[in-house]
Amino acid sequence: MVLAEPLSAQRVGQGSFGRAAQGDFQRLSFTGSGKKYFGIWIVNVLLTIVTLGIYSAWAKVRRNRYFYGNTVLLGRGFEYHARGGQILIGRLIVFAYLIIYNILLTFVPLAGIALLLLFLCFVPWLVARGLRFSARVTSYRNVRFDFVGRAGGAFLAFIVGPVIAALTLGILAPLASRWTYRYIGNNLRYGQKAFSTDPSIGTIYKSWAISAAIIILGLLIVGFFAFLNFAVFATAIEGPDLLSAEMQMSLGVLIVLGYILFFAIFGAAALVYRAGVRNVAWSAATFDGKHRLLSDLSRLRYTWIAISNVLVTLVTLGLMRPWAAVRMARYVNEHTGVRFDGNVGEIFAAIAQEGSAVGAEFMDIEGFDFGF
Repeated sequence: MVLAEPLSAQRVGQGSFGRAAQGDFQRLSFTGSGKKYFGIWIVNVLLTIVTLGIYSAWAKVRRNRYFYGNTVLLGRGFEYHARGGQILIGRLIVFAYLIIYNILLTFVPLAGIALLLLFLCFVPWLVARGLRFSARVTSYRNVRFDFVGRAGGAFLAFIVGPVIAALTLGILAPLASRWTYRYIGNNLRYGQKAFSTDPSIGTIYKSWAISAAIIILGLLIVGFFAFLNFAVFATAIEGPDLLSAEMQMSLGVLIVLGYILFFAIFGAAALVYRAGVRNVAWSAATFDGKHRLLSDLSRLRYTWIAISNVLVTLVTLGLMRPWAAVRMARYVNEHTGVRFDGNVGEIFAAIAQEGSAVGAEFMDIEGFDFGF
């Protein structure tokens, strides 16, 4: 129903959908506002507290419907079809498992450990089911998404990948990221059409190198200040009573600042890496083998928005959380796009005629959100 200028979401909604310029990336946009979302958010928080957490399932539905509905491509928003009851059932199942696990671990430790190992075996299956659920309750232009990934792929992407990344101190994190994006991207469907992605491991490592440099530089700075105060630390280790009250207070402040700086370094590096990998994976992705996706987040801007959102939320005791969430959603959407190969109206008309492989009856016969 619209489209206009290349790489712009501002004029979406004007003109003719069928006349969307071919060869241009059509950006997503976010039309929500912090003020409107605050009303939804505060009601969700209050009802969740009053109902001792039970309403949180319906709170998630309201939140997702707001964010999905205000995520707009070519003048049309996405839709979220999950029901609170489905999410609540999934959470109750997980909650019941945790209760049984803790009881067994307390009174029959071996049985508790066995139950934990059994649960770990089911994690890949739960992850695959969770991704399928999330896809199938999402639609665009009345056509549902779907996810066809199996538990084996989830095991590689979400169990093996993180383990080898941790064991190699992050050196193989790009490989793990590639497995994850390939598993999700290559198993996602829109109607009968498939998405695919094959991000370059070399390009991912370029993003990883920037994050690694941030960590190394940050640790060098922390180490330098620790060296300057080496005598104080040595005295404290030898005998805390040897330090005056003022020195003990100063030492406490230094330790707290050191912890904050340590987590800030790794947090910033993780955000920079996340933005870089997203750009690589999305920009390597296609839909139906010919329509290309785009992500061009600025690593620095994305990191600043994420960190400042956390700080503002903490300073305002959570009251600015809705503004922060909308701010991030708007930025990410504005830097995400699709370049359609052909007449956009004809493309979506053909997809609608083929129909979605996922019918609304899915909502009634299966599908619980386990939180994975």
